[in-house]
Amino acid sequence: MDLQRLKFLIKQREGTKLDFKESLNLDTESGKKEFAKDIIAIANSLGGRGYIIVGIKDKSKKIIGINPDEFVEERIQQIISYRCDPPINVRVEHVLYEHCHIGVITIFKSGQKPHQMRQTGAFYIRRGSTTDFARRDEIASMFQEAGLINNELIPVYHSDIGDLDKNNINHYLSKIGMVVEESLEKEVWHNMGILHMDAETGKAYPTVGGLLLFSNYPQNYLPHAAIRFVLFKDGDKTTHRITGNLIHLLEECNQRIRNFFSGQDYPTESVYECIINAVIHRDYFDITRDIVVAVSDYKIEISNPGALAKGNTMESVFRDHNHSVRNKWLYERLMILDDNHRILRKGMNLNRINKLFAKTGGVRIINLEKRNLFKVILPGMNQIKKKDK
Repeated sequence: MDLQRLKFLIKQREGTKLDFKESLNLDTESGKKEFAKDIIAIANSLGGRGYIIVGIKDKSKKIIGINPDEFVEERIQQIISYRCDPPINVRVEHVLYEHCHIGVITIFKSGQKPHQMRQTGAFYIRRGSTTDFARRDEIASMFQEAGLINNELIPVYHSDIGDLDKNNINHYLSKIGMVVEESLEKEVWHNMGILHMDAETGKAYPTVGGLLLFSNYPQNYLPHAAIRFVLFKDGDKTTHRITGNLIHLLEECNQRIRNFFSGQDYPTESVYECIINAVIHRDYFDITRDIVVAVSDYKIEISNPGALAKGNTMESVFRDHNHSVRNKWLYERLMILDDNHRILRKGMNLNRINKLFAKTGGVRIINLEKRNLFKVILPGMNQIKKKDK
């Protein structure tokens, strides 16, 4: 690490990817464990590279320095290799700064998340400047990001096959040219990922994807799978929580957008396309938040839980047509279920929408990795009118 980069980091506050330590205690079992926890937490947290800087007081930023003879890369690498699973790629070095040696451990961005403590099986992440146990939904999101589990196919054990609307499923089957005898329904639904058959009891349970697409009210079991529609008009704010299966959510959102802009020359299809993308790309492991559509005369903001999926970048969402899709199973079936073919017609990039608003500042996208949140902000009708003057 060059000196300028180190100076820049020292000026920053501790956070999810930066930790300051006066020293490393690697002579005791507990010290090694705490060090490994910090390495795992930084590697698991959202963002790029992380750093542990040793020889600095974390509050006052007073330079303490280290003994470079005791800051041995081989020893540090051995501790990480022995305790972290999968192994975490780090670089260990020391830099001369203000006549003191400062230890720097660089934790490279990992493509093998989630990492865990080999001896205990525990997963850790950073919450601000603190290392903490990862919650179940956070672990699940990391597993899905790594392609190790498929959220849509997870069984919802407190639901029942009766929560699925048979007519909705038969409508889907008819669109793909299938007619299924009643005696074979469970087997076919299981093979398609709509149901999960418990190996021990033989009982059938709907999957997350099955409920989202084929239940009339999946929010009974997946309360976070709703869209909060917030309207700002003439100084008043009204909030509607839209529920139902994903097709119903999209249809009702489309109608509300059209009603809001009724009689105005606004490209409502652009808003609808952003809502489609939010439904397809949202992180359904995040059970704490809804998709939110906030509409006013000044702007339209669509925010959904789930930062950009692995393989996508801020540049590629405007440019490419072949994006990584977080919920591929849902996406493919939504295209078939969409009788109006809107989803099939829509590109997965924002380039076309951005061109529509080129004269009013374009489309803003905000990817908040640390909050696991993605936002698209479109100009409101007032901005369109200003452009036309």
